[in-house]
Amino acid sequence: MPRFAPVPLPSGDPDLITGQVHAWITADPMRALVAAFDGDLPDLAPEKLLHWLDDFSATHWDFRRAAGVERDQVTPQTFTPETIATVRDAATALGLAAARPPSRSHYDHVLILGGLGRACLQRVAHTAALIHAGLTASSVAALGSFRPLSPTERTEPGLTDATHEVDAMEIAVRASFGFSAAPEVTCEDGPIGHDSWSIRTFGTVHVLAAPSSEPEKRRAHTPDTYDFWARRFPLRPHQRFLIVTSPIYVPFQHCDAIRMLGLPHHCEIETIGFDPALAVPPQLPSASAADRYLQETRSTILSMQRLLAALPQS
Repeated sequence: MPRFAPVPLPSGDPDLITGQVHAWITADPMRALVAAFDGDLPDLAPEKLLHWLDDFSATHWDFRRAAGVERDQVTPQTFTPETIATVRDAATALGLAAARPPSRSHYDHVLILGGLGRACLQRVAHTAALIHAGLTASSVAALGSFRPLSPTERTEPGLTDATHEVDAMEIAVRASFGFSAAPEVTCEDGPIGHDSWSIRTFGTVHVLAAPSSEPEKRRAHTPDTYDFWARRFPLRPHQRFLIVTSPIYVPFQHCDAIRMLGLPHHCEIETIGFDPALAVPPQLPSASAADRYLQETRSTILSMQRLLAALPQS
């Protein structure tokens, strides 16, 4: 028997989001996670509780900021077996570990999110497999950036000559969808930096590199890719989106998608992760380590903060 019941993510209905966020952050698995690190979840309103969880998770679960590195460069953390079991059970209930199929057979738009080199290959391969199995969409877009790939990422199959995340996405799209012809390319001239962008088009499949909304500070992140895509491809109200990512990132990237796409464009958002047991290339054991689950639980807390701040004020 599962230790915790599954906790739904926000649906995207602006009238329900605050309550749904509150249910997620006060659910039994979140309370167990906090208790595992000697904390006691206080009884606060959603916005204040998210602020409390921000502070708590920054102290106990933020292994990236402490080292100032990308996700794959974090030094593995050591926990007791009891803590590891609690983290994994909580992550499963909170939606960071489960893989599930799309709920519909057709979507207006399918968005494949970029990431580390291996994740780009996995997510595109999973999307192509869904489409080959009968899923249909009016358009498909692989969203990335000009983040330079690390030497380790370039050891992944087919990525030896790739330079940036967007190159990994293009290679994955070519391999998984069977494109051989060169794409139509629209891009900005000049040296590549955080403000650079490009769109590479293979018929109804697009590979985008988004610019950062704060190029003087950082590279583009997931919300930047959503925003760039939405500004380039006109949207209509009530369209249905399928977001494809890795299971561990589903909660925070789903909340970001609601904020960047669902609320402003009145669209329906569904976010799924691939099945790690069937991933191509295979999922690394470190991808489901306890510290990774804790880090992305924190990412979800931050995304939920931004989501509540974006809700229309009554």
